[in-house]
Amino acid sequence: MDITTREDIEVPQAELFEMITDFSRVERSILRRGAQLRRVDNLDGPCVGMSWVTDYDFRGKTRTTEATLAEFERPGRMVFETNTGGLDTQAIVELVALSRSRTRMTLTAHMTPKSLSGRLLVQSLRLARGSIVKRLRVWMADLAKELEDRHKRTA
Repeated sequence: MDITTREDIEVPQAELFEMITDFSRVERSILRRGAQLRRVDNLDGPCVGMSWVTDYDFRGKTRTTEATLAEFERPGRMVFETNTGGLDTQAIVELVALSRSRTRMTLTAHMTPKSLSGRLLVQSLRLARGSIVKRLRVWMADLAKELEDRHKRTA
């Protein structure tokens, strides 16, 4: 199952890439939302091989997600591979410069079940696809506004 969303952001491509690869900021944001997060690599800076393990509550049950940065192409592409209870997901973030000050960010999630529980999860996600895509679009719009505001403050 694939889910894709895109948002145009009023930030130059190179600056936007630097903002979204500030992984320490992303880690703090995840921790503020109540998840437990730990980095499981010893790498410096954003690079292929960075890995995290996250524990969080979802639908009344504690879940664990393992995530690895599988591709890192400055300034336009990152691929994260995650595994959560029998469900492998490849999340692709792509940045395309539309102009000197505007960038299109595209997020694609490709989910592949690896077990019966993963298949059941994907089936329930298919049934809720409309609401999931709507929530993802709202999240991307909020993220775009936050990044634009942060860019304006530093400019």
